[in-house]
Amino acid sequence: MKVTKAEIVISAVSQKQYPQEPIPEFALAGRSNVGKSSFINKMIQRKNLARTSSKPGKTQTLNFYKINDVFHFVDVPGYGYAKVSKTEREKWGHMLEEYFTNRKQLKAALLVTDVRHAPTKDDCIMYDFLTHYELPIIVVATKLDKIPKGKRDTHLKRTRETLGMRKEDPVLAFSSDTGEGKEEAWRLLESYL
Repeated sequence: MKVTKAEIVISAVSQKQYPQEPIPEFALAGRSNVGKSSFINKMIQRKNLARTSSKPGKTQTLNFYKINDVFHFVDVPGYGYAKVSKTEREKWGHMLEEYFTNRKQLKAALLVTDVRHAPTKDDCIMYDFLTHYELPIIVVATKLDKIPKGKRDTHLKRTRETLGMRKEDPVLAFSSDTGEGKEEAWRLLESYL
């Protein structure tokens, strides 16, 4: 897909604020600082429409990005970051649950993991949560460029096994630095549009 238009529509904290347009949505979930914003920026060929931060826990709202007036990327708050208060984490939990369980426009969840490491306990909990609600899931294994080519299959297999993935859920190997995996990502997303 050639992206000619991309804009942030709203940063929402509750259902009342979600965009009302009936266009498809893809939500990006993952640990703080795993590369959700970098994935969005690489996919749309923009340096920083989705704000990246070196400080984990920065995204505290559901950020809706409208792409080509055709669909939304929804960047959700990252999980697993210790410096966020328990109250704040609970608020995010409710916000995510409300979104993932009620949003009719949601076509697939993109669970973003770091391919260099086995998925964390939080990643496994998130995967189980998404499968419980029978959502289609694409696991995006980022930072692919940091792994030697000969070890990639092993790392991807570990991701699949650690998460206990369903056969139908793809693992997409991706690098925001080199753009590797971008064409495949568009192919997967377009199959839901």
